[in-house]
Amino acid sequence: MLTPTTSLTPHLPQGQSPSSEIQVANPAPACVPHPSPITSRVTLGAGCYWGTDKFIVKDFQKRFPGSVKNASVGFMSPDPDAMKDPSYRAVCSGSTGHVEVLDLELTDPQAHYEELIRFFYMFHDPTTKNRQGNDTGSQYSSYIFTYDSEQSKIANRVTRELQDHISRGTLNTFESESVKTKIGDGTVYYKAMQEHQDYLASNPNGYCNHYFRFKLWPAL
Repeated sequence: MLTPTTSLTPHLPQGQSPSSEIQVANPAPACVPHPSPITSRVTLGAGCYWGTDKFIVKDFQKRFPGSVKNASVGFMSPDPDAMKDPSYRAVCSGSTGHVEVLDLELTDPQAHYEELIRFFYMFHDPTTKNRQGNDTGSQYSSYIFTYDSEQSKIANRVTRELQDHISRGTLNTFESESVKTKIGDGTVYYKAMQEHQDYLASNPNGYCNHYFRFKLWPAL
């Protein structure tokens, strides 16, 4: 990854203050409409944010065209009191507690939030704590930041489903047998420098260790 020298710009979540490959034959279970409103904003950490950006903005939208209204890569810490305005170099040292994330807005969160959380688990390994491939450190954590109770409920339920599939052997393409993904409240978002936005679209041969571990969600 590049070694930039600029700082990052903070953004507060709208309407919220900082707070505390195997392809299975069975079709994915249908995601029913959710009666409770779901916030359109989504922030996900799945290792190096270049790959997270590419797989969601490009590949997820191949499945659900127009589902992502806008997106950018940057950093978010689970700790609302973490270092303010950290440099990229500081974050990459693993000392600030920030996670590399893709911050995005869904066009129709009622229809696509659950689908996105399922897809999130398909292209990275959620069983390796603070690591994706050769990338090691808390900045590469598997993390789902949530913005309302419905997002939290869905994220936790889908995560439990994933763990159940791993435990039963339905899915066996991950490194270990215990999901390490963390789920917590969204805090302050720091957008990364412009040259890191849409990085793999501009550099198709650039570094990326993401790949599909499976392509269809197993039936329960």
